[in-house]
Amino acid sequence: MGAAARSLPLAFCLLLLGTLLPRADACSCSPVHPQQAFCNADIVIRAKAVSKKEVDSGNDIYGNPIKRIQYEIKQIKMFKGPDQDIEFIYTAPSSAVCGVSLDIGGKKEYLIAGKAEGNGNMHITLCDFIVPWDTLSTTQKKSLNHRYQMGCECKITRCPMIPCYISSPDECLWMDWVTEKNINGHQAKFFACIKRSDGSCAWYRGAAPPKQEFLDIEDPSTALSLSRTLCKHTMKLEAVGPGAVILQSSSKVIF
Repeated sequence: MGAAARSLPLAFCLLLLGTLLPRADACSCSPVHPQQAFCNADIVIRAKAVSKKEVDSGNDIYGNPIKRIQYEIKQIKMFKGPDQDIEFIYTAPSSAVCGVSLDIGGKKEYLIAGKAEGNGNMHITLCDFIVPWDTLSTTQKKSLNHRYQMGCECKITRCPMIPCYISSPDECLWMDWVTEKNINGHQAKFFACIKRSDGSCAWYRGAAPPKQEFLDIEDPSTALSLSRTLCKHTMKLEAVGPGAVILQSSSKVIF
């Protein structure tokens, strides 16, 4: 028997084994700035989970029942969404398929962003922005009321490593991973990307109404702190007016 003929049974066994072994599912999400999460969501609320149960949600194409987790919630405030309160939130039954686990009992408050399902219901996944309310900064909490909405026409581009550039004036570079190795850094906690009167977008610190046309950074001390880190990567700091600075790399404005 030739070598090719002897390898056929082995190949068949490997194929059969691969078919019989259970497939490992995984949930993978790209990091997004809180403002992006707000703008991408249909509904953004502050709420508590009161109870949960597993429910049937129709059948798949093979006739098997689709299970989901149903959370009954108590809505505290709606920042974005329909005119009616949200009563139930649905999610997948396992984190492997992006299901979300919330503490029940009505003691822990969350900021929950997700997709609308109608009739006072919404659907959430691990890729949505869902965090305990008390972990948000004061700026983030205030930005939910109006500031984030003002920047929904802007694009926030995450910078994974230096160098990185913007490709259009309506972009803001999100530098937290480069400067702090953390996606929940200073820009996520204290800044929003806002469209200016000339159509370009820039970072703005704080939640108060704009006091000037140029909104890149209101607090120069924060910019100076950030610049010290970025200067290690051939960046330079340029003052553009009282209380405002930009950082440049070559001819590209990146901050």
